[in-house]
Amino acid sequence: MVRPAADLFSLAGKVALVTGSSRGLGWSIAHGMARAGAHVAINARSQSEVAARVRELEDEGLSASAQAFDVADAEAATRAVAAMEAAHRRIDILVNNAGIAQRKPLAETSDADWQRVIEINLTACFRLSRLASRAMLAQGSGRIIMTTSVLAIVGRPGTSAYAAAKAGLVALTRTLAAELGARGVLCNAILPGYFATELNAALIGDPRFDAMVKGRTPLHRWGDPEELAGPVIFLASPAASYVNGHVLVVDGGMSVSVGTEI
Repeated sequence: MVRPAADLFSLAGKVALVTGSSRGLGWSIAHGMARAGAHVAINARSQSEVAARVRELEDEGLSASAQAFDVADAEAATRAVAAMEAAHRRIDILVNNAGIAQRKPLAETSDADWQRVIEINLTACFRLSRLASRAMLAQGSGRIIMTTSVLAIVGRPGTSAYAAAKAGLVALTRTLAAELGARGVLCNAILPGYFATELNAALIGDPRFDAMVKGRTPLHRWGDPEELAGPVIFLASPAASYVNGHVLVVDGGMSVSVGTEI
C-alpha cells in the first residue's frame, strides 16, 4: 500500500529529544518536529529558557516537555533519558544538536579549550546516542540525527577543536549506521553551512565576514534557521526509511563552490 504523501513526512506519535533546542538551529528543528506531530523534549542548561519554549509550543497546541540539563554532564544526561523513557515508554528520535563554537588560533588553544569543545560537541553526542539507542533497540526502531558543520569538510583558520569534533560526528554517524541499522535504528547527520542565528549575530554584522559568506555561497545569502527543519524532519520521518549513514549537506552550495560573483 502506498502511503499518502502527508504521512511520509509525519512524525505523529513519535517522541523526540532535541539537544540545544531553546534557541538557534535547535529551536527551529524542535519547532518543526513538533509541528510535524512529534512530542518534543526541549533541552538547554537553563530551566527558564526551556520552560518558556515548552509554553510557546503548547500555546500553539503542540506537544512538548522540558529536559533542562547540561549535555556534558553524564549523570544528568542519564537521568534525563531515563525520565523520558519512564514518561513516554519510548524514545523514537534523538537529535544531537547542542554544541559550542570557539575561535582561537592553534597556538592559543589550550588543552582545556580542546577538551571542552570535544566533550560538548562530540563526547556528549556519543554518550546520548548510547543512552537513547538502548530504548530504540529494545523497541526495534529509532532515529539518531547529528548536527555537524560545513567545517567538518572544509577548513577555516582558528577552528581546530570545533572542526575536529564536527568531523568526528561524521565518522560516528557512519559507524552507528553500520552497527545499529540492522536492528532498526538509523543514524544520519545534517551538515549546515552558515545560518543567520543569534549566535552568529557578530559575524553577520562584520561586513568582511558577511561578504565572504555571501560570496562563497551560490545562493548569495545566509541560511534561514527554518530552512534546517525540513531536512531533519525528512531524516526522522518514514520518507527516509532507507536512508542510513548519510550526511545531508544544507549549506546553499558553499562546500561545492570556490566562490561566486555577487
